[in-house]
Amino acid sequence: MTLTVDIRKTLVTRERRFELNVSFTGSCQRIVLFGPSGAGKTLTLQAVAGLLKPDAGAITLGGEPLFDASRGIDVPTRARRAGYLFQDYALFPHLNVRQNAGFALRRGWMNPRARDMAREVDYWLDAFDLTAVAGSYPAQLSGGQKQRVALARALVSEPRILLLDEPFAALDAGMRERMRRELSDLLARLDIPMVLITHDEADVAVFGDQVVQLDQGSVQEGEHYEGLSARNASR
Repeated sequence: MTLTVDIRKTLVTRERRFELNVSFTGSCQRIVLFGPSGAGKTLTLQAVAGLLKPDAGAITLGGEPLFDASRGIDVPTRARRAGYLFQDYALFPHLNVRQNAGFALRRGWMNPRARDMAREVDYWLDAFDLTAVAGSYPAQLSGGQKQRVALARALVSEPRILLLDEPFAALDAGMRERMRRELSDLLARLDIPMVLITHDEADVAVFGDQVVQLDQGSVQEGEHYEGLSARNASR
C-alpha cells in the first residue's frame, strides 16, 4: 500500500520559526524516517496520523486522500485507522493492561471497564505474552511490557498503517535488540505498511526497506542517506 506525503507546515514560537517541507512516496512495507532530533520526523508522523494539520499539500494512503489542502479534505484521526505508538508509549496510569489495550475500541468519554472482555484484546494480549499481567497497571510493568501493551493498543483496531515514534528509545540496549526482533517478526505476519522514525542507525539496519532522511524540516538526499540505503539493499 503506497503512502504519499507532500506537505508544508510553518510553526512559530518565541524561540524560533520552523519550516516543515516534506515530500516522499513510500511503496515498501517498512519505511524509516531517519534524522537528528528536531529534524521534523515526529511532525511528519503526526501529520499522517491526523494529529497535525499541514498548511498546504496532500497525504494519500493506497490512493485514498487523508489530507488535501487544495480540495478541503482532512479525514479525522479515528477515520484514518492509523495505529500510533508514541515514544513514551502514553499508557494511561489509572487503567490496567487490558483496559489500555482495549482503549481504541471504545468511543466517547468512558474508559473500558476493568473486566471488559473483547476478542481482539485477548488476541493481542496472548500474541504479546501479556495475558498473565492483564490486570496489572503500567507502573508495575517492565519497559518491554509497556511497549508491547502500547503495540497491542495500536493494533487492536485493525489499522491500515502502523506509525511508530522512536519505539526503542526508552529501552536499555539488551531490550532494544529483543524488541527489534519481536517487531520485525510481527511485521512479517502483518500485511500493513509501517512508518518508523528514529535517529538510531541500528533501527535503520533492521527496518529500513526504504529510508527517508530528514534534516531541518526537509528530505535530504545526501551521501549518508545513500550509504544507509546501500547497506539495506545488501541485507
